[in-house]
Amino acid sequence: MNRKMWSASLVALTLVATACGSDDSSDSSDADGAPAASDGETVGTDEAATTDAPSDDDASDDGDKPTINLVINPWTASALNVEVASQLIESELGYPTEQLSLDENEAMFTGLSDGTIDAALEIWPSGITETEQAFFDDGSVEQLGDLGAVGRIGWYVPSYVIDEHPELATWEGYATPEAAALFATAETGDNGRFLGTDPSYSEFDEQIIENLGLPFEVVFSGSEPATVAELDARVAAEEPVLMYWWTPTAAVGKYDLQQVELPPYTEECGASAAAEDGGVDCEYPEDVIIKAGSAELAEKAPDVHAFLSAFTITNEDQLAMLPSAEIDGEDIEDVAAAWIADNEAIWSAWLG
Repeated sequence: MNRKMWSASLVALTLVATACGSDDSSDSSDADGAPAASDGETVGTDEAATTDAPSDDDASDDGDKPTINLVINPWTASALNVEVASQLIESELGYPTEQLSLDENEAMFTGLSDGTIDAALEIWPSGITETEQAFFDDGSVEQLGDLGAVGRIGWYVPSYVIDEHPELATWEGYATPEAAALFATAETGDNGRFLGTDPSYSEFDEQIIENLGLPFEVVFSGSEPATVAELDARVAAEEPVLMYWWTPTAAVGKYDLQQVELPPYTEECGASAAAEDGGVDCEYPEDVIIKAGSAELAEKAPDVHAFLSAFTITNEDQLAMLPSAEIDGEDIEDVAAAWIADNEAIWSAWLG
């Protein structure tokens, strides 16, 4: 998920092979980074809408065009992507839009499949389960091409942790009682604490820790903002913290986070993640993030379908917006509007 989901490379390849409407898809941008880091308030989690999603037949006030329903997943980059798309769909194509807050899970795919949701703009292929892949396979959910951003989930520590303890640059360094004691809290006792985030995200860290035999325990913060608040406090005191995080994010730069080296990703390990059999014992794979839409969207609003297929937000684009939203606390709507004002040459191409 989930904020960042994870499954086998074979699943991602299957997505590409079975994608519909590839002629409208945008090419992936080879941008550096991963899911833009959240140093502030995560957006889109206060209006969960799993059962009351507007119908595809909902029309605008003048009755001309139906409402376009877009999913916001509970992380800042997703909210920014959706806000940019929403503002342009409304201003340039004349459709009203509705933003629905949902975890990146089976419910989201069900909504895409039955047409109550029109599109999701930031899906991490590595997290797609076999059940979710079935929606692509049966043609009810269509891949709308690559988003343009490339994400990477992993284990992160502030750079001073590795500066002081070079052995902690790789997972083997966390196998000792001394390492556990360094990260231990009253809650974890003799075990070290591994800081998880929103438990709705696809996090495989409990499996990785167990399968690698590490004396650590996952403690979930509950949300992205809570994770960032904990990180902020630990860094201010220069205390060690080991955590699940991802790039591209503003937090990686702000807190000088370094990724811990885990055992290399393999197709077998990825297959365990997709099958949810508890066998994950490797690093998270790099994710070329994709967009997905309801198979009904092309008929419902062909110009929106074409627009979203061409819609491309790169790591650089996300990192241009994320600090304002996550660190400076600016409203998502204002950050997206500023990006649109500064980048007409980019988004005008999405309109054909």
